[in-house]
Amino acid sequence: MPDHMHFFVRGGDDFKLTQWVNGLKRAISVAIGATKKRPLWQPGFFDRVLRNDESYSQKREYVLKNPVRAGLVPRVDDWPFQGEFVFIDRA
Repeated sequence: MPDHMHFFVRGGDDFKLTQWVNGLKRAISVAIGATKKRPLWQPGFFDRVLRNDESYSQKREYVLKNPVRAGLVPRVDDWPFQGEFVFIDRA
C-alpha cells in the first residue's frame, strides 16, 4: 500500500512489540534519509493480537485484498508488493 504497511510479527515471552516497531521505523527512516523536517511515520501504530489459525487466515486475507479494495489493482495477484515471510532467529 502506498500509505501504510502490514507486518505479522511473533516474539517470545519477553518480546516488546513497541520497541521492535520503533527500531524498524528508525532503521527505515535512516535508510531512506527521513528527517524531523521530513518525517516518514505517524506517531504510534495499530496492532491486533492473532489468537488462532482462523484469525491469522482472516487477517492475512484482509491484508492481501487491501490493494484491490483501494482500487490499485483488479486482482490480488496483480499487486507487485505482496512481501514475503522472513524468519529471524536471534536466539
